[in-house]
Amino acid sequence: MIGREKELSVLEEAYGTKGFQFLVMYGRRRVGKTTILQEFAHRHPCLFFSAQEKNDALNLQDFSRLIQTRLLGSPVAPFEGWEQALDFITARVNPQEKTVLIIDEFPFLAGQNPSIKSIFQHVIDHAWEGKNIFLILCGSSVSFMVNEIMGYQSPLYGRITGQMEVQPFSYWEAAAFFPNWDPGQQLLAYGILGGIPRYLRAFDPGLSLEENIARKILSPNAFLHDEPQMLLRMELREPGVYNSILEAIANGANQVTRIGDRIHESNEKCSKYLQVLQTLRLVQRTVPCGEPERSRKGIYELTDFFYTFWYRFVFSRENYNQLLGEKEAAREIMENLPDYMGPVFERICKQYLQDKARAGKLPFVPAKIGKWWGNNPVLRQQDDVDILALDRTGTRGLFCECKYRNRPLPMEEYEDLLTATLAFPQIREKYLLFFSKGGYTQPVKERAAREGALLLGVEDLYS
Repeated sequence: MIGREKELSVLEEAYGTKGFQFLVMYGRRRVGKTTILQEFAHRHPCLFFSAQEKNDALNLQDFSRLIQTRLLGSPVAPFEGWEQALDFITARVNPQEKTVLIIDEFPFLAGQNPSIKSIFQHVIDHAWEGKNIFLILCGSSVSFMVNEIMGYQSPLYGRITGQMEVQPFSYWEAAAFFPNWDPGQQLLAYGILGGIPRYLRAFDPGLSLEENIARKILSPNAFLHDEPQMLLRMELREPGVYNSILEAIANGANQVTRIGDRIHESNEKCSKYLQVLQTLRLVQRTVPCGEPERSRKGIYELTDFFYTFWYRFVFSRENYNQLLGEKEAAREIMENLPDYMGPVFERICKQYLQDKARAGKLPFVPAKIGKWWGNNPVLRQQDDVDILALDRTGTRGLFCECKYRNRPLPMEEYEDLLTATLAFPQIREKYLLFFSKGGYTQPVKERAAREGALLLGVEDLYS
């Protein structure tokens, strides 16, 4: 298994803690929750049950068979109800050993039997609280796990001792899937596939990027060919409207009014659907760095790079790609990747800065970090900063320019960033940092050396 040491260490810590432990794990589909739990179950004896989308009686039957086989050696007969099944576990707890019960895709159980949350609450309060038991409930329905399991109105509220939202891999973690590729190829692969492990595994490191796009995405038989639509159908009742919204955002419509105009739906309807997509962790709302969260300047963007890539190059061009053929369509996509990678590169550079901040390797610890856009009073026009990091006092700032181009960054770009800093007179201590795929002109290198600006390339992101 690649990565996930931090997640496994959290599970190990709970396992080594005496008494009752109850951890809720959640995260969007394909992010690797089950793989983490399976790895943990390989290390310790566990009662590991994967719920399925079937009725309550059949899930109870499967659960009965599992725990009877593990605790008795062979199945006897299904329990009459979940209360009896959990009581059976209670009666066989060894106080000298940790008993681990993992239920994967718990929402499948609760959807068919809403009372199961109260059943677990009762057994925790009256039987398990003092027992050496480690309960893990896991689910891909983020909204359900957050609201129905951890929420204030949930019967299980107050019983949980830990929670874990499993996140996609960062760009440098994803590089481990392609160890023999150079940093430029690793960066492109991440820009195409994002940080979802299942998507990263779909690419063949023995093929070129262009061949992978043709065979692993554009081919009608490929797993990734219809993956976003398949997940929307699993999660939502009206995938058509959600498809349209995601396509609009992927192609540059990033505000409610612009999305509504693009897909010919009302702003009110778009806002409602965007809330759902945010809950699914497919869309996020971003405001200029330093602005309050409710700022009217907020824009929407897709959280998953593969969804961004897919809605821009596959979903929007399905018929065109079929006419071109997979190989020619992949070649054309490769030609358009530099434009696509511009905003992607900015978000990757932001990950780099966040990682350096955690390691204490920035001039200060940022309280806020992100893109900034707004009015520059010196220019008397709109301006932007690709990445702005501010300290808690707002008097120290790190200004970053990110350029995903094959040509060296010229002096004009250096000057543009300096001009953008003038929009922040309250920042007394200013630092400049440039990220450039194509390197830097000699005058920029000389000036950066004199003024203390930092110049980084793609290779530096992985060092």
